[in-house]
Amino acid sequence: MNEPVPTRLSTTRTAHRAVLVVFALAGITFATWASRLPDIKAVLDLTPGELGVTLLAGSVGALLALPLAGRVADRVGTTGAVLIGTVLGGIGITGIGLGTEVVGSRAVVSAALLATSAGVSLWDVAMNLQAATVERALGRSVMPLYHASFSAGTVLAALLGAALVALDVPVLLHLSLVATFAVGVVLAAVRAFVSDPRSAVGAGEGPARSAWTERRTVLVGVFVLVAAFTEGTANDWIAVAFVEGHGVPAWAGVVAFACFLSAMTLGRVLGTRLLDRYGRVRVLAPMLLVAAVGSLLVVLAPPLPAYLGTLLWGFGVSLGFPVGMSAAADDPARATARMSVVATIGYGAFIAGPPALGFLGDHVGVLRALLLVAVLITLALLTLGSVAEEDESVGRRTALDPTPKESSGR
Repeated sequence: MNEPVPTRLSTTRTAHRAVLVVFALAGITFATWASRLPDIKAVLDLTPGELGVTLLAGSVGALLALPLAGRVADRVGTTGAVLIGTVLGGIGITGIGLGTEVVGSRAVVSAALLATSAGVSLWDVAMNLQAATVERALGRSVMPLYHASFSAGTVLAALLGAALVALDVPVLLHLSLVATFAVGVVLAAVRAFVSDPRSAVGAGEGPARSAWTERRTVLVGVFVLVAAFTEGTANDWIAVAFVEGHGVPAWAGVVAFACFLSAMTLGRVLGTRLLDRYGRVRVLAPMLLVAAVGSLLVVLAPPLPAYLGTLLWGFGVSLGFPVGMSAAADDPARATARMSVVATIGYGAFIAGPPALGFLGDHVGVLRALLLVAVLITLALLTLGSVAEEDESVGRRTALDPTPKESSGR
């Protein structure tokens, strides 16, 4: 025990840094194409409803990939699954650029979005499984840090996107360069991943089926669904809403998107210590209320206060998704089965969200359609108890003692 512990701890810390990088690259990949949505909409001359249906293809890709993600990770490990997802996602976002500027086809863009979302979804589940393994090894609530890294990647990509939009850089050039960069960096980073314990990956067919009958797992899935909807709605529509609803130029719409992502990143960085000190429920309840107020400001206030609303909205929803994923993985022996269920339910928001907002936007405008966010946050508050740890007194470990522990319990 004298020599293996430092070795294991060093390996875990290296894996921790690698997971941070992989999450950041996933965020960059996602936000890169999302930052060009106003351009894609304009080039293809799409109505809000048509854009919603186009985005639906991405939702279908996600839901096709999510139920298979656990099995893929079981077969090839989280390292292999992340790599497969990264390559597929890179091919997909390049295809979005080709479909927009070279072919000029909504059908090609839809097919590319399907491939992108399928790849990123596989990548997402696999990296969350690796993150849960590393989190248990460290013995601290670090999952929000990984999702903060994802958010930081989205902020970087959104700011870059705003600059490139202002400079009239072609969509295809932008997306293809990011795709190449992401694949290369992820290929190097995953070499530091820790081995997948059989308790975390490959739990077998039985647990994967029975997890659907567990009340808590389903409720966590519903909570994650609302969290994904409140995030995804902003990701897909906030730039368009500011451009069409508040009358700002395209680059300023992307800045609103960047404000949302920046606040979400800050919330996730601060959230790690807050969760360890106070527990999940006490932290999430007021933050969700802040998100509701922020979303209402975005819709109902003039442009300047609306930008403040993007900050409140982003900060308030920041912890919902990562806490839901940690809750799904509380029991290492059933982490894969439960995370697969929770992810499948949660990502249902990406099936319902884009078309629902698009069709609603056709009737009341994209900006006013965002009122749906505040309504659904009520559902998140009703299911909040499902994500509580069995012993939140352990979860409220003092932030003044950040010493990593080798035990798997929190």
